[in-house]
Amino acid sequence: MDSLFSPSSIAVVGASSVSGKIGNTILSNLQSAGYAGSLYPVNPRGGNVCGLEACRKISEIGHSVDLAVIAVPRDAVLGVFRELLDLGVGSVVIVSAGFKEVDHEGWLMEAELAELAKENNVNLLGPNCLGLINSRGGVNASFATGNPHPGSMGFFSQSGALCVAVLDWALGTKIGFSKFVSLGNKAVINEASMLEYLGNDSDTRVILGYVENIEDGREFMKQAAKVSMKKPVLMMKAGTTPAGARAASSHTGAMAGSDRACDAAFRQSGVIRVDKLDELFNLAKAFSMQELPQGPNLGIVTNAGGPGILAADACGESVMRMPTFSPSTIGELQRMLPGYASLYNPVDLLGDADAESYGRAVRIVGHDPAINSLLIIIAPSVNLDLTSVAKAVTEGMSEVNKPVFCCLMGRKNSDAARDIFAEAGIPVYDFPKQAVRAMDCMYKYAVWKGRPPRTFITPEHDVEAARKVVDNVLRSGRAELVEFQARDIVTAYGLPTPEADLARSGDEAVSIAEQLGYPVVLKIASPEISHKSDVNGVRVGLSSAEEVRAAFWDITARTQRLRPDAYIAGCLVQQMASPESREVIVGFRRDKQFGPLLMFGLGGVYVEILKDISFRLAPLSVEDAGDMVREIRSYMLLKGVKGGEPVDFEAITDVLIRMSCLASDFPEIYEAEFNPVLVSSDEALVADARMTVVDISAEGSIQPDELE
Repeated sequence: MDSLFSPSSIAVVGASSVSGKIGNTILSNLQSAGYAGSLYPVNPRGGNVCGLEACRKISEIGHSVDLAVIAVPRDAVLGVFRELLDLGVGSVVIVSAGFKEVDHEGWLMEAELAELAKENNVNLLGPNCLGLINSRGGVNASFATGNPHPGSMGFFSQSGALCVAVLDWALGTKIGFSKFVSLGNKAVINEASMLEYLGNDSDTRVILGYVENIEDGREFMKQAAKVSMKKPVLMMKAGTTPAGARAASSHTGAMAGSDRACDAAFRQSGVIRVDKLDELFNLAKAFSMQELPQGPNLGIVTNAGGPGILAADACGESVMRMPTFSPSTIGELQRMLPGYASLYNPVDLLGDADAESYGRAVRIVGHDPAINSLLIIIAPSVNLDLTSVAKAVTEGMSEVNKPVFCCLMGRKNSDAARDIFAEAGIPVYDFPKQAVRAMDCMYKYAVWKGRPPRTFITPEHDVEAARKVVDNVLRSGRAELVEFQARDIVTAYGLPTPEADLARSGDEAVSIAEQLGYPVVLKIASPEISHKSDVNGVRVGLSSAEEVRAAFWDITARTQRLRPDAYIAGCLVQQMASPESREVIVGFRRDKQFGPLLMFGLGGVYVEILKDISFRLAPLSVEDAGDMVREIRSYMLLKGVKGGEPVDFEAITDVLIRMSCLASDFPEIYEAEFNPVLVSSDEALVADARMTVVDISAEGSIQPDELE
């Protein structure tokens, strides 16, 4: 994308001599940014535009250009784009609005623009965007106000209005950017494109993004996983609530995907997700200024007890730790501080601390072998010269080869001190919790980068046997497979199930029960009834022929009365599981943007009550499956409490991986659920299963959208 970010020539189509017009603003911004290449304003009226003679037609330029910015009414965009293709353009930015975010006609125009761009190998940014900025290259091809400072943060956003606000805020706080990009409708260049480019950009140290939806989820994950191993990727995803998702759709013409799927995608590809804009830049500041900590141990130096306690509380809510200093460190602190000062972590220099005591404390604590990073808290006091303290801390830091962070509490008279810290590469925060949160994220990212490669396995399974079941369902025109039908797919994928058989009469139910051995379970078998509890269609612990026969007639009669429209095949007679077994749920649902989203949690009624569930996207690695199990709040119940035996975690992991394999093999299966899976100390049995199958090929067939 060199022609997009480092063009040697730029044409601004729609440039105007009228002040305040978008084309005029773009041309003016390019000039004020110090763009050194050739500029060609294009305006049908010709004349002088920002001191340059305008071309009346694109063809008058006479040669190809690296970059063209289109700022004309929507209906003229396609014609202009074709003229630029004839000229031989490398990249195009379309700031014009009115495309897929507005109506169907706009959607068709945008689709044609995208097709033309791909056919001609042209980088297309937008439409409906603010433009882009390369701060270090003197390129401000946007209609934003002002030029951001050069920096090491690469930022892209789906919202142009948010770009304007962020730029204004950055100018006020002196935060700099390497690249600044408004994606708009993402006709061609999207989040994955930007990750790939910024991941290889030597000027960018940390990547920031704001998204409302992700166009190509799989490609995004692929690029994010690559890039996050080289540099941190911080993302804010909007549209997390139903109201927010509706707003995202109307704002950019995009369908917001499942937020849980997006969260799983970020987690599995190393993206650090944040919920607030201020946190996005608080973290970016830390990542862009400091090296990653080599461990979680934090040393704190403060001149006030209260802020030190706040920092300690923040550590308690994170993975950061406050270890005890070594005897030699404590001895050195004793020699420099009065006897009533706190010598332990955090070190309290007291309210009369001066610049010299801060400088000495930074050196002493920083050289302690147990400490991985330092937090310096400075609370304003009457006699404390903040500028002198900043100089002393930065001098002390130069002797300590560890990450150093500062919390400078108070804004009045602190600008000079903040500038000194910034010049030295020390991130400054207003409150202790912000600083600890940044350090916590940096350490977690360091751990993620250092983790061993993921292990992917493909368990033995019979795809052809499962294919026959799926094809039969599709031919029948049904969508739902309930337990007595889904068992064949479950078995084909090597998943153990309790012994069971279908009974069509009370006597047959008794015969099957006697073959299986008492006690048994009876369940209603009907392709129209997905949730048996809706009709009270389950009986457990049946211990005699009389109980089985009575239960059969009671279940079928009740179901026929409650659901007279349903076909009743009979009852499934199933072997009872061990009373020591615990119920878990394993399932997946196919997300529009990211594919199969797997879930795990406590099963049975607990899934609705507790909602204690973990999520990952297929395909699952062995490590992903293990993380899913350990993530739920109820993990200790599975591990065993008060003398209880732990469940067979390897068996649970096996069920999750086989479910992932099933989801990957059959795009026709829109969702599947094993609930409950009965887990004990030596096995995991799929006691109930249901699936929804859709025809992904036939036009006019049942599609996932119709099943929402």
